[in-house]
Amino acid sequence: MSPSFWNHPLVETAGYFSVVILCLIVSMAIFEFVTKYKNWEQIQQGNVAVAMATGGKIFGVANIFRYSIETHQSLVEMLGWGMFGFFLLLVGYFLFEFLTPKFRIDEEIERDNRSVGLISLMLSVGLSFVIGASIS
Repeated sequence: MSPSFWNHPLVETAGYFSVVILCLIVSMAIFEFVTKYKNWEQIQQGNVAVAMATGGKIFGVANIFRYSIETHQSLVEMLGWGMFGFFLLLVGYFLFEFLTPKFRIDEEIERDNRSVGLISLMLSVGLSFVIGASIS
């Protein structure tokens, strides 16, 4: 195949899309591992707080990769910065848990405390914009 094939916008878009979907699956598996509850089981049971927190994480990761795609020229560079951004989002999650000593975030979200779920969603979304701007 000619080099111009790999530079075609459709091929590049498909490549970025595929890599980001894979990274999203991996990042959600990592979040599933670090939370005390099972995200997808809780969502299936109708736990809105878990759905909000998980939705915020999905948006956060996707938004970080959006910034990385816009800024970095190669797929490898985009992937590296995107994964670094995900790592920072994960650090933000642990800081959120650490900075709320009066209650456990995971326990409140598992109990369907929607106010905690909403704060978790907004934290993931907000941090994703800050992280995205800093990696771009």
